[in-house]
Amino acid sequence: RYRPDWASLDARPLPAWFDQAKGGGFVHWGVFSVPAWGSEWFWWHWQGEHRADYERFMRLRYPPDTTYADFAPHFTAHDFQPREWAQLFQKAGARYVVLTTKHHEGFTNWGSPVSWNWNSLDTGPHQDLVGKLGEALRESNIRYGLYHSLLEWFNPLYLADKKSGFKTQDFVLKKTMPELYDLVLKYKPDLIWSDGDWEAPESYWNSTSFLAWLYNDSPVKDTVVVNDRWCDNCSCHHGGYYNCADKYKPGTLPAHKWEMCSSIDKLSWGYRSNMNVAELMDEASIIKELVQTVSFGGNYLLNVGPTKEGVIVPIFQERLLALGRWLDTNGEAIYESKPWRAQTDNSTDMVWYTSKGPAVYAIFLIWPQDSILELSAPTPSPATQVTMLGFAGTLKWQKSPSEGLLISLPYLPPPPLPVPPQAGWTVKLEGVK
Repeated sequence: RYRPDWASLDARPLPAWFDQAKGGGFVHWGVFSVPAWGSEWFWWHWQGEHRADYERFMRLRYPPDTTYADFAPHFTAHDFQPREWAQLFQKAGARYVVLTTKHHEGFTNWGSPVSWNWNSLDTGPHQDLVGKLGEALRESNIRYGLYHSLLEWFNPLYLADKKSGFKTQDFVLKKTMPELYDLVLKYKPDLIWSDGDWEAPESYWNSTSFLAWLYNDSPVKDTVVVNDRWCDNCSCHHGGYYNCADKYKPGTLPAHKWEMCSSIDKLSWGYRSNMNVAELMDEASIIKELVQTVSFGGNYLLNVGPTKEGVIVPIFQERLLALGRWLDTNGEAIYESKPWRAQTDNSTDMVWYTSKGPAVYAIFLIWPQDSILELSAPTPSPATQVTMLGFAGTLKWQKSPSEGLLISLPYLPPPPLPVPPQAGWTVKLEGVK
């Protein structure tokens, strides 16, 4: 049995499904989707920091006495089609999906018994969003993760505990912990994506006792995976896999399983009505992030923010489907793969390696001009065989003068302009060291 201390909890082996999955979808959805401006931190920027741009936005668009709570009835989810979401994520190649059950605003996307009138059953959608998406994902055989914020910016109980220097724990005992236990017992998640940990120590949050219960006695004790955001100095040190920071890029191969979370909208995690196409990741940059992350042994969690009606806007769908099409061809080099002895060729950050058993995969992000791919990291042998994912037959190769090998790629007719060039191809190497 696991003890409620980090030495014991950190020794728990990570359930294998998580490392094998490699890719997931992240969904930031809540009352912040109603003003849909700036970011999902709208309430804090407006009333916590009194930022001039947020105050101006409110002045121009809403009556003078509007409160943040007034947004909730407009969070309607009228067009929410959980099965369509599940199909979209399936086509995008996501093996797990993480939904915000509660962001720092405290509004819960299920009927939390300790969030009176500030939840999706009592107001707004009048439906159990967490439950409905979970059912649809499981029908599609996708694992379900629940994002949950430990803190709530403006909860009076939290503010009182904070004022006491976190010596009192009213908020944790009456709000945070009851909700975490309720989520686990009600929805049996495959993953808990904790957040909102940074202001207070573990002794305040009671994280270790919750995790000991989760690993010892909960209905998901053998399968559940958690991240590392459980206290003010837990990130990158304690918990299950490591997030370390939003959009974290390690640069070298970490010793511990990790996940990189990224968002198609580069400026926000929640939906903003004022985004423009230059602020979104294009297909090539999404694929590059995925490939680099997996090469360094990480999982890639890609975020979209739906509208208040529950629509994942077409430009986000288009990006997800493009990623899925790429994975249809190249997924063999991604899913269930392991980092190889080299992550990239020294000369370039345009070739990335993964491996599976004796096979090595070289994923190259730019098509070489003369259609000759030079790889310096692998050492070929007389038995070396080279193929390309998505193409029939073997490819010719020769030993390169400088060690490594030169591969003659198949002829690709130039795409009809102005189609953007495809981003990333994979050669599979067998019989190399």
